[in-house]
Amino acid sequence: MSKAITSIIRLALLAVLFVFLFYPDKFHVTFGYPGFPQSDSFYIRLTKTMFWLLFVIEILRIFYYGVVKSKAKGLVANVVTLIVPLVVVLIFLEIIFMYIPQSHEGVLSKASQIWWEKYWNPVNAQGYRDKEIEAGTNKTKVLVIGDSFAAGHGLESLDDRFSDQLENKLGKDKYVVYNLGVSGSDTRDEARRLMEFPVKPDVIVLQYFPNDIEKAARENGQTLTGAEPYNDLHGPWATLVKRFYLPNFVYWQLPHASFSTFEDFVQKSYTDSTVLNAHFRDLNQMLAYRDSTKAKMYAVFVPFLFQLDKSAKYTRPVEDYLKVHGVKVVTLTDGIRKIEDKARVVGKNDGHAGAAVNALMAERVYGVMK
Repeated sequence: MSKAITSIIRLALLAVLFVFLFYPDKFHVTFGYPGFPQSDSFYIRLTKTMFWLLFVIEILRIFYYGVVKSKAKGLVANVVTLIVPLVVVLIFLEIIFMYIPQSHEGVLSKASQIWWEKYWNPVNAQGYRDKEIEAGTNKTKVLVIGDSFAAGHGLESLDDRFSDQLENKLGKDKYVVYNLGVSGSDTRDEARRLMEFPVKPDVIVLQYFPNDIEKAARENGQTLTGAEPYNDLHGPWATLVKRFYLPNFVYWQLPHASFSTFEDFVQKSYTDSTVLNAHFRDLNQMLAYRDSTKAKMYAVFVPFLFQLDKSAKYTRPVEDYLKVHGVKVVTLTDGIRKIEDKARVVGKNDGHAGAAVNALMAERVYGVMK
């Protein structure tokens, strides 16, 4: 019995570590490491693994000396005999899911954070998922600007990303393609980043997605509801899902924000003249920069991958506006229609463009450029 008591004392000490390791924000404690606070680093996850293993050892010691060796009987002993193996199994599943990456729409789930840490590289000095800038080159400089579709969200290898494929098609001996894709970026942000980038372009390729109008829409009265992560969780369930890997993984396998809600938001945005004119003003910043650098400009329109016709209808005013202002527009709808549904996206939980759509983008942009 004394050995069981010493295990209880060690469990009490582990409880203190548990609080600081899993609830550091409650004590204003921060861990500094690459990727913070976007994800737990590998070493933080390794530390949590060691914690769980120590915890398992102690509860098994208590079970062994308190129940098995003492030959305890009765209701309490029977309940403990059922609960302890279940707890151990759940802990080992928690440990396993601390190392399983899975790409999601954003970097919201813990599995997507693991994916981000593992695959979101290289990151250059400017903070983009891309190579470093070549100094003193005479190659034709192509800047690809866009959001997560440009950055290649969900693609494990940059060889599958359309900007990298475009560079290969153009010829690396004559062209250098820089990718300025940032997840969640809108047109105004893209124009700002384009102007701040230290390389002046010979060619600009704008990757456009229907949600690029979102910021202009929100600022002009349009609202999008029901899309906030974890807003359907309350009380202890919210804490459990947000802080632990196994319940978080299960939670993100279930459907949440309704696409129909977002589709309705987009439809209203593109048919609201106030919103549309504000969006055009954002595009004008990019067009003015193009004119100042005398660069050629192309725009490749990525539709909602399973709402092809509706998507093309929504963004038609933007296509027409860019064409009037001398931008060569590249559309993908007819080509994507020939790609089977599963190959259009990177995974069942991530609707970003898969390798086949990226290959189509590179082929179409190259064809227009050539």
